[in-house]
Amino acid sequence: MSESDAATAFQFDLVAEDPSGARAGVLHTPHGPIETPVFMPVGTQATVKTLTQQDLLDLDARVILGNAYHLYLRPGHERIGRLGGLHGFMNWPRAILTDSGGFQVFSLEELRRITEEGVQFQSHLDGSRHLFTPESVMEIEQALGADIIMAFDECTPYPATPEYARKSMERTQRWMDRCWSQHQTLAANRANSGRPPQALFGIVQGSVYPDLRRQSARGLVDLDLPGYAIGGLAVGEPREDMLAVVEHTVPHLPRTKPRYMMGVGLPQDLVDCVERGVDMFDCVIPTRNARNSTLFTSTGRVRIRNAAHADDDSPIDAQCSCPTCTMHHRAYIRHLFQTNEILGLRLATYHNVHFYLTLMRQMRASIIDGKFAAWCTEFRATYQGG
Repeated sequence: MSESDAATAFQFDLVAEDPSGARAGVLHTPHGPIETPVFMPVGTQATVKTLTQQDLLDLDARVILGNAYHLYLRPGHERIGRLGGLHGFMNWPRAILTDSGGFQVFSLEELRRITEEGVQFQSHLDGSRHLFTPESVMEIEQALGADIIMAFDECTPYPATPEYARKSMERTQRWMDRCWSQHQTLAANRANSGRPPQALFGIVQGSVYPDLRRQSARGLVDLDLPGYAIGGLAVGEPREDMLAVVEHTVPHLPRTKPRYMMGVGLPQDLVDCVERGVDMFDCVIPTRNARNSTLFTSTGRVRIRNAAHADDDSPIDAQCSCPTCTMHHRAYIRHLFQTNEILGLRLATYHNVHFYLTLMRQMRASIIDGKFAAWCTEFRATYQGG
């Protein structure tokens, strides 16, 4: 498949735009279209915890995530490659995005060392030593076979001095150039073997400094990538700084390419960032919170273990049409958590993922209908972030 054919495979069509900057679009992939704005459930280890692939199809999830770091350690990218890539390995027919593992090695602060070559780290599983380079990460993601693959970056910590943030951002740019070069080589081999193409997204870094974010974005845009991510956020910075970074960064990214905000976030974060022109999101919050007995509803979060729900025969959310809400009440779901029954984790996770996907569909519909501002006003009046 030629470069032009690959570009066509990942074409991004803008359907509607709101004066605020919010957009509705469609990202085409070899495994089906992704309607944006979109939330991507996180399946770190080739599974969205507690849910089956049929659950995800029933939820109409168009794209899910896997993580190169975790899958490299277990069961190994080469094994997954032999078993048909992630699509074949986990029997998922729709689109997949893989993170490069940059955030995971960033989080191993005491177990890793960053050099120009890459990141040397110790496995959190058994202490074994490994080296991730831009080239090796591209090889790992090629074997995993996701539709969208992320460049290897240095996730700049917060707080960071302007000097360190610049050094980190510039290293990420040099690694991006190496990723792009290796990706082109691997893409040619992939095409020759008849496998579908992959889209490599770059990641904007620069901490909370607008000039660094601008420089990072412009450097990536020069490569004319299929998509662009905003990374290095939700790592401890104040929320107002996170939103300011989005406002400073989005104008420097191409209007005709998808924009991906990595690792964010809460429902109010999604709304505020869609309003600022972001198209794609992922976060462990809905699944992790579900396993910790916190559920998201149209009016805010419900902590289902609270004693107040012991005799409550109302649904988790009367506005929700998911099976958790239409078939069970709060008292029963609280009982499942109190007795450590696995079903409680499953019902809560299904509900939270349904809530997030529905939230994105509502925003998309309101953008297309020209009613996004009114929708945001109603959401903010109703939803208590807390």
